[in-house]
Amino acid sequence: MTVLEASSPRAISVRFSNRSSRIGMLVVAVALLFCATAPLWADRSSLRLYGEIYTYVALASLWNLLAGYAGLVSVGQQAFVGLGGYVLFLLALNSGLNPLIGIPIAGLVSGLIAIPIIFVLLRLRGAYFTIGSWVVAEIFPQVFQQIPAVGGASGISLPAAVVKSIAASRDTREWLIYWLALAMAVLTIGAIVALLRTRWGLALAAIRDNELAARSNGMDVNRTRVVVFVAAAVATGMVGSLIFLQKLTVTPVAAFSINDWTVNIIFITVIGGIGRVEGPVIGTAVFFLLRQFLADFGSIYIIVLGVVAIAIMLKAPRGLWGFLADRYGWQVFPLTRRVVFRN
Repeated sequence: MTVLEASSPRAISVRFSNRSSRIGMLVVAVALLFCATAPLWADRSSLRLYGEIYTYVALASLWNLLAGYAGLVSVGQQAFVGLGGYVLFLLALNSGLNPLIGIPIAGLVSGLIAIPIIFVLLRLRGAYFTIGSWVVAEIFPQVFQQIPAVGGASGISLPAAVVKSIAASRDTREWLIYWLALAMAVLTIGAIVALLRTRWGLALAAIRDNELAARSNGMDVNRTRVVVFVAAAVATGMVGSLIFLQKLTVTPVAAFSINDWTVNIIFITVIGGIGRVEGPVIGTAVFFLLRQFLADFGSIYIIVLGVVAIAIMLKAPRGLWGFLADRYGWQVFPLTRRVVFRN
């Protein structure tokens, strides 16, 4: 009789949560309650700032999903931000559709346009994929600048009648847009966490760690990447439509800005911790703190951002949250898999 035969059968289960994740989820719940009540105690300018922060958290989380898990280092996500904004405005102006209803439609249109783009880009590898995504994204502002129906280089704005269709009073409109931005960030992070806890999430982790090993184990890497890219485009388009709904005007330069919607997002994700769900949240906090305190110093602000990024990459190559997680074993969201044997 072998040792294996003599041993008693044991059931195997997988657990995600630990003590730090349970505490982390409690902290998240308290923070969400605090943020949800902001219209009761914050002024209008603060609400707009907080709404902007939430949209950056959502965009950085989506880019982190692409680059940190699927291995798709795209520098062309500004294309879907701009598309979302333009689709929303065109729907509101030409069909009289309530802008709030236009947000999911803008996301769907962005996702449809992303399908042929990703099939073309997947023919490229590594740095070529990155450069290709940037080249494709640069086509969009050039096209929109030449179309008179969307205002050309001057862009288009939402008239007062369309704005008032959101809500009668200005305060109510500000609150609705604020809550939508908060909901967008929460739903984006929640959906990513839910995805990473599934078999798809396990596949993404395998692709992130070793693409060759993932392929050798029978994983359809390209199909996984297509699904993730299109889903990220849908969500990015929705976030973009909300961003420009708050601004009430959209131009090709602002809509497809690589600095605002890609460079800043990459900075946020890298310093926060790429490949970590918590990373974009930490990175966004650092980015906005630096922006609030140093924006009045002109070029010094850009220099400080660069110095901070270099310092963090040298001292903590996996980002701020990656450093803390590796050193102390912290996790806010229950994602680390632990195999538990039971008799």
